[in-house]
Amino acid sequence: MARIFCSSFLLVAVLGVAAPAIAAPAQMHDTSRRLYDRVMEEFKHRDYEAALAGFRLFMELHGQSALAANAQYWIGECQYRLGRYKDALNSFYNVVSYYPLSPKLAASTLKIGQTYSKLGDHEKARMMFDRVVDQYPDSSEAELARKAIELAAGKSDASPQTE
Repeated sequence: MARIFCSSFLLVAVLGVAAPAIAAPAQMHDTSRRLYDRVMEEFKHRDYEAALAGFRLFMELHGQSALAANAQYWIGECQYRLGRYKDALNSFYNVVSYYPLSPKLAASTLKIGQTYSKLGDHEKARMMFDRVVDQYPDSSEAELARKAIELAAGKSDASPQTE
């Protein structure tokens, strides 16, 4: 009987301590998800400055969350849409470097290519578009990369020929 009481007491004590520890990550996830969703609304409403600030805040508060790679990607997307191409390039490279298993890898690699194109570095842009096609051949990003390659090829074909 004493053994059952002791075991029951121990179980209650462990659960009493563990329950808040189990609930804390769930609450943290809810908090990070709410902030992420709120900031995405700013982005959808094309308030890129507010979204940029919001995603940066998200990274400060929830940089280890499952949504961190997405937030880093959207930081780059905000910078890209604001015409801050060098900053965007760094942000997209951060996704590739720090989140190698992210579902945003194909999109980030494509955006790196598009950003290089905006910066006038067509050789690096082509290299990144080729990488998207090679590494993610069946993705929607690969289709966009193929179109970018075709468009670039068309522009080079249309350039004046010198003899």
